[in-house]
Amino acid sequence: MTAGATLEQLRAINQTAAFNRWCGIEVDTAEPGRAEISMPYQPQAGQYAGFLHAGIVGALIDTACGFAAATVAGRVLASHYAVNCLRPAVGERFSARARVVRAGRTQVFTACELFAHDAQGERLVATGETILTVVEHGAG
Repeated sequence: MTAGATLEQLRAINQTAAFNRWCGIEVDTAEPGRAEISMPYQPQAGQYAGFLHAGIVGALIDTACGFAAATVAGRVLASHYAVNCLRPAVGERFSARARVVRAGRTQVFTACELFAHDAQGERLVATGETILTVVEHGAG
């Protein structure tokens, strides 16, 4: 298995993704098998009722899970992900906390929880799971 990515490497990778920069996504923490990312609420990331758009909810879960997987497997690519929206995603900031459930030679299974933060604290707004494929070095 490939060596895992460090916090500094994940932050550098995050900065190369134009979508992540547009969302304001930051990599907060990373350790083997775990990663946490966050982003501030921005009106352009909302839907018609002012909630964080479900597409962005999915993107946060996908990104956090990918980064958690990368800490143990190196380069990965999502092959499947599922999102469960538990309540409207309303907050000033959002954080996604992902962990590796199982890492195999060719696939990594992860789980994630997405929280909304505001003056009242944090609330769980969504959960998700991903299956990621390990990308061989030099693969296109």
